[in-house]
Amino acid sequence: MGPRFREDDTFSCGSFSAMTSRLRPGVIAALAVLALDQASKLWLLYVFDLPHRGAVKVTPFFDLVLAWNIGISFGWFQSESQLAQIALMAVKAIAVVVLAIWMARSRTWLATLALGLIIGGATGNAIDRFAYGAVVDFALFHVQIGEKTLNWYVFNLADVAIVAGVAALLYDSFLGVPAAKAP
Repeated sequence: MGPRFREDDTFSCGSFSAMTSRLRPGVIAALAVLALDQASKLWLLYVFDLPHRGAVKVTPFFDLVLAWNIGISFGWFQSESQLAQIALMAVKAIAVVVLAIWMARSRTWLATLALGLIIGGATGNAIDRFAYGAVVDFALFHVQIGEKTLNWYVFNLADVAIVAGVAALLYDSFLGVPAAKAP
């Protein structure tokens, strides 16, 4: 007697459409994030010409600035070596595959959507790393308190999607619909 599969764990017996409809929110989220992220970066780099404009004040607390992140999140592990960049791309590729498997097995709409946001953001930043050797960051929030200016990290839309996806996963795990208890 071999392993037993539930109907929704396999592509056979007509469940392909059930699987694809269950994955649809995550796939749409991933593609939308990827498209918006890459479009915003291309527009800022080549149409708006942010590299030549320098910092652009948008509001009293938000500027557009160009930052090339050669490290990982928050600029950690910065290295210009080609080997380090390849290693970061490999880690990112493995992470996206693991997240896609998790998304295929997710049981809630919110988890599927959240994983799609993370996958889309990670893929957008990976494309930057491949195309430019660094991730294009451009959004800077700051606050002036007296004579001191406090800056947040410079980030992009992919980073926003990743943070939103992680927040949604945390919400789903702690406050979402509880899993059915085994008999």
